[in-house]
Amino acid sequence: MKLSARNALKGKIESIHKGAVTTTVKVAVGEGNHITSSITNEAAEELGLVVGDTVTAIIKSSDVIIGK
Repeated sequence: MKLSARNALKGKIESIHKGAVTTTVKVAVGEGNHITSSITNEAAEELGLVVGDTVTAIIKSSDVIIGK
């Protein structure tokens, strides 16, 4: 699969929580850092996601907000 996004972080799924419409997926990306993604339930089912899977979190955004 080729993508135009430059920000891709490999990691392992730590948890999956299915809601009424969306599924929240928490991915450990190393050094104690996590990415949490909200995707449709349909997408989660199509991908066959399970805890422990190795996945890539692909970040495509026009804005990145920094706080301190």
